Amino acid sequence: MIDAEIIRLRRLRNTVLRARAIAKVLDSQSVRVNSAFARSALDCWRIARVISGKLRAHPYLAYQQGPGDIRTVYNHMAAKVIGGLALRRGRPWRRFAMQLKGVLRELDDVRALTWSTEFSDTLGRSQTYIRRLIEEVEVAARKEGGSVHHSAPVVTPLLAGRRDEASPAGGQWPYLAI
Repeated sequence: MIDAEIIRLRRLRNTVLRARAIAKVLDSQSVRVNSAFARSALDCWRIARVISGKLRAHPYLAYQQGPGDIRTVYNHMAAKVIGGLALRRGRPWRRFAMQLKGVLRELDDVRALTWSTEFSDTLGRSQTYIRRLIEEVEVAARKEGGSVHHSAPVVTPLLAGRRDEASPAGGQWPYLAI
């Protein structure tokens, strides 16, 4: 790994840990047992663990450091402020959707520039989870009122092997039959 990749990984880990802290604050105020906030906190924790494992596998001792106590306190305080303001204004879902989109942008950046195929596959699965959560959170944000600003379209994967008889090609792909 090179220094630029280490910087990207640390930035992604910080973003993910901040999103997890915000999810925990918002989940503590939620009445639902299995809310999107709780699942988001779990997915963010999973991503942070994968990144920390990748950083700890680096041969240089300076690159193996964790987020640190100051970063943990900063994330906790920022989560209290951001979560408290979002709850007070009655827009926790909208604010959290913006936070998850930031996580997705960082994931896209790291995944696009990583050299390891296994690590890229792991990040790809995490992207899928985060995209599903963004869709769910945006639905809840629309119910809050107002509109959710879309920074990028959410791409849904196509169902493999599905024949759509209504399409002009009838689900037939002749260029694949070699």
